[in-house]
Amino acid sequence: MTAEAGPRGAGWSEALRRHARRHRSIAIGLGAALLAMAALVLGSLVELLLGGASDGLRLGFLGGLAGFAATALGAAPALAMRTMPQKLSDMLLGGAAGMMLAASAFSLIIPGLDAGQQLTGSRGLSAAIVVFGMGLGVLLMLGLDEFTPHEHETVGLQGPGSDRVGRIWLFVFAIALHNLPEGMAIGVGFSHADMTVGLPLTTAIALQDMPEGLAVALALRGVGYTPGQAVLMGVATGLMEPVGAILGVGLSGGLAIAYPTGLGLAAGAMIFVVSHEVIPETHRNGHQTPATVGLMAGFALMMALDTTLG
Repeated sequence: MTAEAGPRGAGWSEALRRHARRHRSIAIGLGAALLAMAALVLGSLVELLLGGASDGLRLGFLGGLAGFAATALGAAPALAMRTMPQKLSDMLLGGAAGMMLAASAFSLIIPGLDAGQQLTGSRGLSAAIVVFGMGLGVLLMLGLDEFTPHEHETVGLQGPGSDRVGRIWLFVFAIALHNLPEGMAIGVGFSHADMTVGLPLTTAIALQDMPEGLAVALALRGVGYTPGQAVLMGVATGLMEPVGAILGVGLSGGLAIAYPTGLGLAAGAMIFVVSHEVIPETHRNGHQTPATVGLMAGFALMMALDTTLG
């Protein structure tokens, strides 16, 4: 077993190096984003050790657990359901996309601009900080999408060494890439223990996690997994939300400039996922109109939630 594991690991490492050489600019961007995130997390860890971020960490983790619970609740009906009308599925995913877009605007970008302006006293500098964070979020998700082995239902295998990874793990990695920025957004929203930012954001993400959890479980049933396996895997993908929430608190709970930067980073990552993954998926079956109606309804619902709970 050890003799086999060595060559397999070496083969994946070589595939990763070749992939990085072919996509040098994306690799550099991912490295820069990870370094910047590491610096923010390091500052927050120092703050946490000094006892300054305990409330934010507790609230962020609870928010991540709420996202996990919503994903599990959404996946559960797949025990009895085998399929869903594609038009309804596209409309529900469109609604999830609309909520993610509205959450990015109302619960991440606008609070980030306000926090940046309080910090710098300048609207221009505030916008620059948030835009910088959004850029980091896009670089992070672009790099993870390019370099993480995963599989999409429409375009097949993606990432270096994906042919060496079991299919079940490729599905898990694909959904993990989707759920990570949502968890990060929850963590960033609660990093300063501000309920007016964290509560509407977590509520919106939890609501849109339910149709996503169902869609994932039904997709797994459609490719041959048993009902129990499909639901279990759908539930397991929700674990990325509390993990991402802890990372989000770490990103934004330390240095003062880290908060608006982290809000921008979470917004950039979520907008990337919506544009790169969710909207194309809802439009590929010819149901653009129902999907767009769902997106607008989700956007309006999130706007109302933010106004009511914020």
